This record gives sequence, C-alpha cells and structure tokens, in this order.
Amino acid sequence: MSEMIWTKEIIEERLFEAAEVLRRLPEERVQGYFNTWPKIVHSFDDLVGQQPRLRRPLPSPQAIDRMETTLTWLGWLEPDVAKLAWTRAERTQWKKICWKFGISRATAHRRWDYALSMIVWQLSRGPAPAKRSRAMIVSRVRSDEMKLGM
Repeated sequence: MSEMIWTKEIIEERLFEAAEVLRRLPEERVQGYFNTWPKIVHSFDDLVGQQPRLRRPLPSPQAIDRMETTLTWLGWLEPDVAKLAWTRAERTQWKKICWKFGISRATAHRRWDYALSMIVWQLSRGPAPAKRSRAMIVSRVRSDEMKLGM
C-alpha cells in the first residue's frame, strides 16, 4: 500500500467535509429531563399547507472517523490561525471572516494558506521546525507540490 501524498486541496476538502459532518450530527440532548404531556396527534387538516420537515441523513461512521482525525490537525496550528481555518471550513464568507478577525482579505487568505501548508507539512514531513516562518512553510509546501506536478 502506497503512502498518501497530501496536498493543500486534499486538506481543504477534508476540513470542509469535517465541518459538514459536524453540522449533520444529531443535537446533543440533556439527560434527565422528560415531558409528561401526551403526544399531539395532528390530523390531516392540520398538516395541509405545511412544509415537510426534511432532515439530512446522518453521517457514516467512516465520515465521523475522518472528521475526528481532521479536527486533531487544528491542534498543530496557533490558536488564532486554527480559529480562522475552522471558520473558513464552515464555509463562512471571506468578508465575514475579515470582520470577525479584524484583518484584511489578503491577510485572511495568507493565514488560510499557511494553515493548509502547515497541516500538509506535519502530515508529509513530521513536526515543523521550531524556528520557522510562515513564508518558509508555505513556500516549501508550494515547491513540493510543483515538483509533483500539481
């Protein structure tokens, strides 16, 4: 079995998938509370004109496992970069991200690119060097992808 080649596009898709899986999980219910009221039985007349309640299907166990693995990747990033990466993974618009973090669009995109590059570095090469710059990580990952023809 060959070792997987990690790219920023793959990491980006995994982050998007993790956010989607987390959104599709059922709500957490508080244990210990119950309702003694009888269930309301709706007649056909009550249901006419109402929109049907559509529920997304629950994620598969494999998708949940991938989500849990992907969420551990955010621990490799600085807290502010991890928050930005997760906010973007939830498909938040760049404009709202810029307002939330108080940064420009270019800075937000550079931090997103750095987050993806840092995760690729960790998965491909192991722990990142202690003395590193964001530009160094991004440029080395970009050059690796160029060598692979991506």
